[in-house]
Amino acid sequence: MSKLTDYLKGAKEELAKVVWPSRQTTINHTLVVILISVIVAVFLGAADYGLSKILELVLIK
Repeated sequence: MSKLTDYLKGAKEELAKVVWPSRQTTINHTLVVILISVIVAVFLGAADYGLSKILELVLIK
């Protein structure tokens, strides 16, 4: 039981040392992740559509 208590105390001490980001930093990073995800999704969707059309042209002829 003392090992568990020591572990939890150590974890609490380490969490006290963490420099947490501000609310605005968190919001900014979240928006960047969402924007990059949308850009990648649009790119992959366009690539998939374009390759599908090319494949249709090759298979039809």
